[in-house]
Parts: sequence; structure tokens; C-alpha cells
Amino acid sequence: MITILTPAYNRDYILPQLYESLRHQTNQDFEWLIVNDGSDDNTDCLVSGWMKEKRFFQMRYIKTENGGKHRAINRAILQVYTPWVFIVDSDDWLLDDAIECVEKWIKTVEPDPSFAGVSGLRGYTANKQIGEFPSEICTGGYIDATNLQRRRLHLTGDKAEIYRTSILREYPFPEIEGETFITEGLVWNQIAEDGYKIRWFNKIIYITDYLEDGLTKNIDRVRFKNFRGYTLEVKQEMGQKGFYKYRILGRYCLIAEEKGLKRDEVRRLLSITQVQYCIGKLLSFIQRLRSKMENRGKTA
Repeated sequence: MITILTPAYNRDYILPQLYESLRHQTNQDFEWLIVNDGSDDNTDCLVSGWMKEKRFFQMRYIKTENGGKHRAINRAILQVYTPWVFIVDSDDWLLDDAIECVEKWIKTVEPDPSFAGVSGLRGYTANKQIGEFPSEICTGGYIDATNLQRRRLHLTGDKAEIYRTSILREYPFPEIEGETFITEGLVWNQIAEDGYKIRWFNKIIYITDYLEDGLTKNIDRVRFKNFRGYTLEVKQEMGQKGFYKYRILGRYCLIAEEKGLKRDEVRRLLSITQVQYCIGKLLSFIQRLRSKMENRGKTA
């Protein structure tokens, strides 16, 4: 029923953690598809050894030229034959009953084509969740909502989404020449814009370790290097309702300023008004000031 899809770039030192968590799944009716995104470490030998071991789940291995996680996902989706895909990062791992739990929830939405997928919670540990879940309005242990409704419903933070394979084939990640990063949220929001829902259930199934060399800890540097992809993300956000988009615009203005972009160029790239630009610049000034004060506090 499920393919666990793991793009990996130079992760031989941490990938065994995920492998061990898969070996301990209470339900092993899944496939693990690893996409080596042009690694120059020992990933080949590591995976080759695992494929010779006795185990109860299927394994496949693809190697591509380095092009970033989004390109690795695009290539792999074309080779998935199961109806559902669970993207699990190479530096994370699953709790023992994750696949058992996911299959149970998939069966509740599978007949309804208005659902793009299901999602559990991520955690720093098995008992400490990442982000929020609206338990006060949740009935039956879940809530149905699109990705774009998450902020309003207090469904914030990284989640553990499982999507229909057919949906991911219909909504591939944009590939921009010379850039190696596109945020997954760009595609998840495109799916939501077309009305597809996710059934979000209130259980931690996925443990996330924000490593120092990971994307989350280095997101501003990654956005600077992949600015056109970042622009697509912010432009999409500016089309949404609410004030939160201006906080995102403020961060964008900071990075645009570092790249030497002027007001009119930012307005053109994002298709925003003069007033919107001024709000973004004001918030970027506040963010810069707050950052300086925090740095002073650390050095005091």
C-alpha cells in the first residue's frame, strides 16, 4: 500500500537510524525507496549491505546526479507503483507503529477522491510534538482540512504527510535551472488551492532531528542561493488572506536586500502593490532590529 520515499545526500552517518526504525515496524507491508541524490560518501556500500540482509519489507535504490531533494522526489515518484507515498527524510525516523497507524487512517479516506492524503504528527521525541494540533475542536482523533487552512486551525509545525501517488504525479515540484531547493510547502499549497483535503490525526508517528547541517537550520542561506524558487514560495503566500503573509514578505525583503534588489524589482517579482512592499520593508526592519538585540543579549 505504501512507499516510504527517502532522498539522501551524504547521509551515510545517520541513515542507519531510519533503517533500524523500519526494521522494527509492527506492519512491514511497505516498500522503502531510497534516492541517492549524487552523494560522494559511503551510501552505496551501506545500502548494498542492507539489501543483502534478511528483512520483511521491500527495498529499492535509485542513484541520480545531485539536483536537490525536490528533483529526487520528482524522479522517484515516476517509479513508485504503490498508491500512497510517505516522504521520510534521511535524518529522521519512525516510531514502531507508524506504518500500522498510517494504513488504518488511509482506509478511512481511500474511497473519497477529495482527500489527497492523511497526516500524523512529528515529534522531537515520542512524547513531545512539533507544532500545534487543535485538540479542542478535534472529534474522533482527527480534523479534515486543506494545507492552506492549517494556520487558522492551529495545525502549525512540520507534519508527517502521506499523499496519494497519483496526486504527487499530477503536482511535480518546479525545477529551476541552477537551483537545488524548492520548499515542499509550495506544492502542498498548490494541491490545497485545488480543494484537496488532508485528514490530520492526533498521534506522533515521526521523529525529526533538526541537524546542524540540515535544511531547517540553514534555511536563510538556502533561500539566498535558491532565490528564484524562494520567490515562487513568497509570491504564492502573498495571494493568501491574513496578515501572516507580511511576516514572510518581511523576511523576503531582508534576503532581497542582501542580493541587491531594489524596490521596483521586488514588486515586479512578487506582483505586489507599493503599500504591500512598504509593510514588508517595515517588518524587515523590525526583524533586523530584533535580531541585533538578541545577538547583543547573547554577547552581554
